[in-house]
Amino acid sequence: MSELNSIALKIISSGKGILAADESNGTMTKRLDGVGISSTPENRLKFRNTLFTSESMESCIGGVILYDETIKQSVGSNSIPLIISKTGAIPGIKVDTGAKTLSSSKEEKITEGLDGLRERLKEYYKLGARFAKWRGVYTISESYPSKVAISTNAHALARYASLVQESGMVPIVEPEVLMDGVHNSKTCLDKTSEVIKKCYEELEINKVDLKGTILKPNMILPGSKSEEKITSEEIAKLTLQCLKNSVPSEVPGMAFLSGGQSELEATENLNLINVQNNTNFIMTYSYGRALQQSALKHWSKNIQDTKGTQEIFNNRAKMCSLAARGKWSYELENK
Repeated sequence: MSELNSIALKIISSGKGILAADESNGTMTKRLDGVGISSTPENRLKFRNTLFTSESMESCIGGVILYDETIKQSVGSNSIPLIISKTGAIPGIKVDTGAKTLSSSKEEKITEGLDGLRERLKEYYKLGARFAKWRGVYTISESYPSKVAISTNAHALARYASLVQESGMVPIVEPEVLMDGVHNSKTCLDKTSEVIKKCYEELEINKVDLKGTILKPNMILPGSKSEEKITSEEIAKLTLQCLKNSVPSEVPGMAFLSGGQSELEATENLNLINVQNNTNFIMTYSYGRALQQSALKHWSKNIQDTKGTQEIFNNRAKMCSLAARGKWSYELENK
């Protein structure tokens, strides 16, 4: 087993998943503004460290994706990567610099950040990161995603993944087909399949070792403004169909993004994916809001209430971990 494959499996095995705490300062400011808390570096660190020192980190979290600011912060004499590593989880880092307008397709985005990436990866490795994340975003409409958006984002993801592996880290490949829009689940299935297949074509061209990668896909859902009604069982069936037909068998597993789903929806859908999973792929979670939102709301009422905030986070992480093993239920949720 290669070292990269070993890292990937440690992150996603045994019902563990990924805590996506890599919100940019702009995004985190919106989240904190939404609950009436001032977005200072100290407050951003205080909330995140409350999660990183929670009991569930040891049993439910295999990896934590950090933002550039956070990976360089410390609490007392302990760096954030060290605090995370002490729980048994692996520190990771978001390395893209955001999605910008695609010059040839004004309604679509291309993710940037390749310039200087090799040097940044060396720095992040020294700071303690052992995996990285890069997100490509794709819009669904009658005209999108276009061929140019699909191919350029796939190429960027592949170049990123190759550089990450060169630096001794595991790349998370995240091609997110957004749920914004009026499209139905069949369209989401078709477009997501096309996007993922193109990513693996480019990864192969760039000689990326797929055993040392993790896929971070969206689930197959109707658009947020669609009139289609679909059950969680159907979402699970379509999502598995997409991944079985699009992802090479060498990939050890995938950690789903929540993509605008509520905490409960993201948990229930992941659970049913695992109940139905008849593949060799590990299917787990890489959630941001779907792990943090309830904890953030509680914390905002009294930012000194570390214990109470951690209890809420611990419960959410436990529910997600159960779902990653197909053992979640509404009865357990409401205990």
